[in-house]
Amino acid sequence: MNQKIKYEMEFPFHASPSLLFQYLSTPSGMQEWYADNVNSRGKNFTFIWEGSEEEAILYGKKKGELIRFQWLEDEGTDYYFELRIQVDEITKDVSIMIIDFAEEDEVEEGKLLWENMISNLKHVLGSV
Repeated sequence: MNQKIKYEMEFPFHASPSLLFQYLSTPSGMQEWYADNVNSRGKNFTFIWEGSEEEAILYGKKKGELIRFQWLEDEGTDYYFELRIQVDEITKDVSIMIIDFAEEDEVEEGKLLWENMISNLKHVLGSV
């Protein structure tokens, strides 16, 4: 397995953290913006895009704050993807931090994918 590189992105949002968390942590919320269909059985999540299917394990969750998944193919590694809601203590600005891993030649593609997904989420929330 090739070495993957960790990368982080931040996206400002005009939405309440509790509403955002619903969209980041529930199958019904995630299929509004992240995948065509999302199913979960306990900690096992199945994400479906145009006929392709990926399975992930819910790796960690802090209510209202973060959710972390690990793709089944990455099991036994330190690779995961995390969606974290950050609120600036002073300005109360809300943003979503994304932490993900990709092989070196796929980092740019990964970032573009997240930008598209987040733009879908902003559209769904009317937070454009």
